Amino acid sequence: MRVLIVLVMLVCGSYSHLYAQKIDQIDRPEEWVSTLMGTDSKVSFSNGNTYPAIAVPWGMNFWSPQTGKMGDGWMYSYAADKIRGFKQTHQPSPWMNDYGQFSIMPGSHRPVIDQDQRASWFSHKSETAKPYYYSVYLADADVTTEITPTERAAIFRFTFSESDSSFISIDAFDRGSEVKFIPEENKIIGYSSRYSRGKYENFRNYFVIYFDKDVEFTKIWKDSVFQAGDVQEANANHTGAIVGFKTKRGDVVNMRVASSFISYDQAELNLKRELTNKDFDQVKREAKDLWHKILSRVKVAGGTHDQIKTFYSCLYRTVLFPNKLYEINEQDEIIHWSPYNGKVLSGRMFAGTGFWDTFRALYPFLNLVYPEINVEMQEGLVNAYKEGGWLPEWSSPGYANIMVGNNSASVVSDAFIKGLRGYDIETLYEALLKGANNEGPMTAVGRAGAPYYVELGYVPYDVKINESAARSLEYAYDDFAIYQLAKALNKPKADIDLYRKRSQNYKHLFDPQTGLMRGKNKDGSFQTPFNPFKWGDAFTEGNSWHYTWSVFHDVEGLARLMGGHQSFVNKLDSVFTLPPIYDESYYRGVIHEIREMQVANMGQYAHGNQPIQHMIYLYNYAGQPWKTQHWVRETMDRMYTPYPDGYCGDEDNGQTSAWYVFSALGFYPVCPATNEYILGAPLFEKAEVNLPNGKTISIQANNNGKDNRYVQELNLNGRAHKKNFLTHETLLNGATIDFRMGSEPNKSRGVDPAAFPYSLTIEMEKE
Repeated sequence: MRVLIVLVMLVCGSYSHLYAQKIDQIDRPEEWVSTLMGTDSKVSFSNGNTYPAIAVPWGMNFWSPQTGKMGDGWMYSYAADKIRGFKQTHQPSPWMNDYGQFSIMPGSHRPVIDQDQRASWFSHKSETAKPYYYSVYLADADVTTEITPTERAAIFRFTFSESDSSFISIDAFDRGSEVKFIPEENKIIGYSSRYSRGKYENFRNYFVIYFDKDVEFTKIWKDSVFQAGDVQEANANHTGAIVGFKTKRGDVVNMRVASSFISYDQAELNLKRELTNKDFDQVKREAKDLWHKILSRVKVAGGTHDQIKTFYSCLYRTVLFPNKLYEINEQDEIIHWSPYNGKVLSGRMFAGTGFWDTFRALYPFLNLVYPEINVEMQEGLVNAYKEGGWLPEWSSPGYANIMVGNNSASVVSDAFIKGLRGYDIETLYEALLKGANNEGPMTAVGRAGAPYYVELGYVPYDVKINESAARSLEYAYDDFAIYQLAKALNKPKADIDLYRKRSQNYKHLFDPQTGLMRGKNKDGSFQTPFNPFKWGDAFTEGNSWHYTWSVFHDVEGLARLMGGHQSFVNKLDSVFTLPPIYDESYYRGVIHEIREMQVANMGQYAHGNQPIQHMIYLYNYAGQPWKTQHWVRETMDRMYTPYPDGYCGDEDNGQTSAWYVFSALGFYPVCPATNEYILGAPLFEKAEVNLPNGKTISIQANNNGKDNRYVQELNLNGRAHKKNFLTHETLLNGATIDFRMGSEPNKSRGVDPAAFPYSLTIEMEKE
């Protein structure tokens, strides 16, 4: 199939480029990915806070050009004009920073240790950034660097200028590192022990590096001082090595590199397994083919250049995290270094994700489109619990004390309810019960305030547990997820009844006077004073207008608290019509999430952060689905582009991207741990999801376009579909979904309560 290339004229200040001439078909989705989407970010304002990961899906190691200083979480900023190195990274977010890192940097003429002095000017005009390949010309060094990855290794290709002192620097970073040159093998080995989250006694990332050109000279340094004489190794706080060559213009040096969290021998084995008898071009071709295979699970057509590019750039982000933390030993056994007890053990392990973000859409997307990888991830969670005693809520690589909630309950339950099998679900159920009823070793593990929650049904505002209302609301939903899993596993009725009852704890925080969620004191009184525009305090990275909707499992119950469906819709409307005012006093300054809401010109809707991202879909629960259709399309059109400023806040390990991918297909999982996807407005005229069971979801949106964002009719497998949702089983069996779109809302479709999605209140009334 041919790729139709459309030249798009970008009109400043308008969105007309989004709906230019449409592209009928594509055959190489990996070529539509912009790995630079979201990289034009900074601490005070996020357009994604991403970096151009050179990787394979879920690979153990990523690589990235490094414009930031050593240890800076903002490792790559699009606005930067110098590259300091090319870093092996496992960084899930700049806010989390990195672990298992070291950097490579070519140069010429005078070898230096200082990272500022070895930095080189570059231009995006001389940069190629793809998932499977990266290339850039370094002007000061007069060297072109190319990188192509495997899961645990990579090949670099350096094209040098003429010099008798061309060189490659290896920086093993500070906080404990080692390097050693082995001249008879043209080989460097070393380790880095730098990490940013958690506490690890024996953390090391071992690396091995081979050069295919004889090394003419070496310089070993430690703690900013070159070692005198013929010293070929160093072990100190901060070590590095420089290997030099005599080159003519156009000479190429290939460098093979692999690493391991286990040992030097395992790093060597990883290199042999993944790079033996392969040259740069073969590795590049294999990485490209793998990306093609993964991204081709979802095919879209009938969209503009920018829409298709945005879609595949987002899809790329959904299949990066969490990283595989496991390796394969000489006996072909799967093993891992455990970030939970420091031992090398059998079985799988993953790291680098936060469930507070990703339970909402990323894991449901994996369960639908890539279930085989989440089976591995569930096995990794079993091992995490066995080795650490708790399930992680944020792993980087082990327990990270950040964010709130106990959302491992959702991640575990949704996987099993969606049909994933082949792992120890009984151990995971045990882990969920432990986490639901106990405070963990840190506030982000288990449930902070668990004794209060069990006794009162909420975490009080006045007992010095921060963000208490957010915790309480998430705990209630997490209890619902456990309730659903308990039913699926045929657990005792006492378990089922208990967690269903606790699922209704959200009602404790509803304030009928304001119609919003509000912190509550231990004595049952609401917190005073109360400002619904105050960020933080009782809530997490948001305010009451954002968290009030965090009743994923019982939207009908929430609507009744608000006075019925029309009052509920009026409240939803208010999110968009209120001014973007805020109270930042809890943070003592404007955090970037506040600023991103303010500039979006969508009232109190803060799509750049997770708590409110599902809220647009809630109109379906109250009989006005056309408002969902309007705001879904508005958000996709205005908040996402395939450019360096392409996101409207932190991308967050695939969650914000998964929102877009689901929404572009026309449905979204408002409540993980149920089997429903709530309908929206598909972005493309055609889409096809090729499931691993051999079935296909075929989506057609006739008469779709910029102004035709409203669903007029919907047929499912040739029959009129009146409901505002689709079920997982329907999709899994293969489905043909035909939308007919129009420019005006169809206000007679989806208005009957029989069309509304699942709510716990309705389930209980039917019993």
